[in-house]
Amino acid sequence: MVPLANDGTYPGNAASERLAAAAVALRKYDSLLAELGARFGAMGSELHLVGGSVRDALLGRLGTDLDFTTDALPEAVRETLLGWADAVWDTGIAFGTVSAHKGGVQIEITTYRADSYDRIGRKPDVNYGSSLRDDLVRRDFRVNAMAVEITVAGIGEFADPLGGLNDLAAGVLDTPGAPEDSFHDDPLRMLRAARFVAQLGFTLSARVDAAIRDMSEQINRVTAERIRAELDKLMLGADPIAGIEVLVNTGIADRVLPEVPAMKLEIDEHHQHKDVYAHSLTVLRQAMEREDDGPDLVLRWAALLHDIGKPATRKHEPGGGVSFHHHEVVGAKMTRKRMRALKYPKQLIEDVSRLVYLHLRFHGYGRGQWTDSAVRRYVTDAGPLLSRLNKLVRADCTTRNKRRAMALQRAYDDLEQRISVIQEREDLARIRPDLDGNAIMELLGLSPGPEVGMAWKFLKELRLERGPLSREEAEEALLDWWHSKPRAD
Repeated sequence: MVPLANDGTYPGNAASERLAAAAVALRKYDSLLAELGARFGAMGSELHLVGGSVRDALLGRLGTDLDFTTDALPEAVRETLLGWADAVWDTGIAFGTVSAHKGGVQIEITTYRADSYDRIGRKPDVNYGSSLRDDLVRRDFRVNAMAVEITVAGIGEFADPLGGLNDLAAGVLDTPGAPEDSFHDDPLRMLRAARFVAQLGFTLSARVDAAIRDMSEQINRVTAERIRAELDKLMLGADPIAGIEVLVNTGIADRVLPEVPAMKLEIDEHHQHKDVYAHSLTVLRQAMEREDDGPDLVLRWAALLHDIGKPATRKHEPGGGVSFHHHEVVGAKMTRKRMRALKYPKQLIEDVSRLVYLHLRFHGYGRGQWTDSAVRRYVTDAGPLLSRLNKLVRADCTTRNKRRAMALQRAYDDLEQRISVIQEREDLARIRPDLDGNAIMELLGLSPGPEVGMAWKFLKELRLERGPLSREEAEEALLDWWHSKPRAD
């Protein structure tokens, strides 16, 4: 790979090491790249690997999604891919993009762009550019404005007209032109900046940071769906806490996730309590440490939002104390409202808000005074979220008092042991009444209707309270309940 820098050379060894890493990362795609290069070369067109693909190759984290840019028009791109790729689709052709799938690799090829924006919405007027530089200048950040030529031989020359490699080596996010112009064109780029901080460990340049602070209200031009997608990528990043702090410090969070900065409660000398915002970030970090199989979006959102009900429920008590009674109930409602506003799927909303609602339940466990019935209810209420609830509750211990921290962890060890013991006797994951609906109707002489449902609920409560019953015990209890039930005249 040959560096093509504006100023001739890159300072130090970091950049050259990155170039070497990119060459290694791209080598596994030699055959695919050479085939593509030959097809575009045959029609007299340029082809460059570009954007995030080049950035990730330089970082040694290239995946199976490859982005390209070309001077060929979309219809010509589509024609040259047909018969070569395993599948081709053109859902993005109006924006100059043709997508394909080949041997497990996702490919997107976009014609050079030189778009213009009306700065009211964020959809551009699509204009095709005449050169690679035209295309690179319009990109969001300089680390995404580098390219690698693809030829019949595969990897060709490295192009970096804007100094993106220097930014990458320094771990800095900066825009090709003035950040104010970039963010006016597409305000989603401000949220993408926070996402790249979370994903890649970069920091914002001073001018990018200042521009986001000055322009945060522009994020209101972006749809909830696009905001949600960026927030999820941020939350699933290697360091979501760093990304959240960018959102909070620049004012973006006040507009897309205001409940989080609202946790920065004022603390005075007479009413001491934990900094709820800092505590929530610590809980998020500790929850991530307990993930078993990669990033868990539900657990991470629940950890961040578990205490968002505290500002609304804070009460100064006599003697200098502070209470947050029922903040888990209020917090669950606030979680649902915010996630609905961000157009989250219904199941994810229910899972996250359920964890927020349940996160305090364990603190009633005390020193093992719960009955087996209480343990059953804890497991039943958590349902399939039990493993996540275990992790959230453990992560929620942020006290600096080592004795208290150890006592809390021992108490939860004890609860988990009791769950395990009861689980060996009963199938806690599938607690159901000891009689089904047909048996209830036959015993009580009922037809399908509300009374069958009431009987079913009675037996479910009985099962939670007493554990598994024999059929005879269940029938006797149901008949006793039925005959003692008040009857309408």
